[in-house]
Amino acid sequence: MFLELIGTVFAGIAMAGVVMLLNRMTGGRLPRWVGPVAAGLAMIGVTISMEYSWYDRTTASLPDGVVVAQSVEKTSFYQPWTKIAPYVHRFVAVDQLSIQRNPDLPDQRILDLYFFGRWAPMNRVPVLMDCATPRMATLADGVEFDDSGAVIDPRWIALESDDEVLRAVCEVA
Repeated sequence: MFLELIGTVFAGIAMAGVVMLLNRMTGGRLPRWVGPVAAGLAMIGVTISMEYSWYDRTTASLPDGVVVAQSVEKTSFYQPWTKIAPYVHRFVAVDQLSIQRNPDLPDQRILDLYFFGRWAPMNRVPVLMDCATPRMATLADGVEFDDSGAVIDPRWIALESDDEVLRAVCEVA
């Protein structure tokens, strides 16, 4: 976040420098307000560009085996251009290499979900997914297993059968 602030400030300074150079080349004919306005527009443009490119930059840096299961787009009244072109501001990724199966419970999977947000730290959440009955349970510290390997007393959350996260987990061979 700090580096983005620095980049935005430098974009404004660079644009002000370009306007100063143009003003010198035209013999000082540009109005005095052009420099600050151009610097402000450059800073707004860089900020918008960083908002829209965050998702692509973040997903490109994901390790092998981690796939995006669901993304959430954002629109805002104070960013009117997002009504035309919303941007992704958070997403859920599935670590398909961390999926664990129990031969006694072939429809259940234990894995890690990663929650990414534009201005939030990444969160890793271990979960239990049931592919036969679309549902999910978060595995907290101190989770207990019975002799067959089943989680004792999970708190299930019902999912739709076409849930994107469920598909990303259950369609893996």
